[in-house]
Amino acid sequence: MPRDQAANRQMRQRIAHLAARLMAQDGIDDLALAKRKAARQVGAPDTRNLPDNEEVEEALREYQQIYQADEQAERVVELRRAALEMMDALSAFDPHLVGPVLSGSAGRYAEIDLHLFTDSAKEVELFLINRGIPFRTRENRYWSGDEPRQAPSYEFETDAARFNVAVFEVRDLRQPLRSTHAGRPIERARRAWLANQLGATGTASPPAS
Repeated sequence: MPRDQAANRQMRQRIAHLAARLMAQDGIDDLALAKRKAARQVGAPDTRNLPDNEEVEEALREYQQIYQADEQAERVVELRRAALEMMDALSAFDPHLVGPVLSGSAGRYAEIDLHLFTDSAKEVELFLINRGIPFRTRENRYWSGDEPRQAPSYEFETDAARFNVAVFEVRDLRQPLRSTHAGRPIERARRAWLANQLGATGTASPPAS
């Protein structure tokens, strides 16, 4: 391997592991933010060799297994139970669990990510309003097949957990969703899978996409 490539690979690994530590210790739940902070700390804020999300997630799992195994496993179960309760409440919108709570990498500060599939995003907003749940909205970009999608997202908090709920059209169920055009398909699971895992250990691996 050429020297430059080896140096770039080492930098990617260094940033990935530092980003993972920031997420585990400081409660950062935004992968992009964690990578940027890690890059600045190692003196490479403008690097073109930032690790991808999968590299950081793998580093985070390794960190948790070494330093936070018992605490992290308990937290995943707690968050999955909270996710199941919210999925029951949102059952009319075909909820799917995604993200760190699904993969089992969620730490002490993680929020619960859900994807809803409905042709009336306004109904989701009305659901939150009728329940008296304060929320913030934003637009997130995803890819469905080769087509970009702008998905409204609702951020809110209950006594049990913080939630980030993205709303897609029903047709988006037919194609794998990705957070970037070249990224991996986002793993997702319906309520039945989650209920089954909680009935066992609550920490099993997510289903294949």
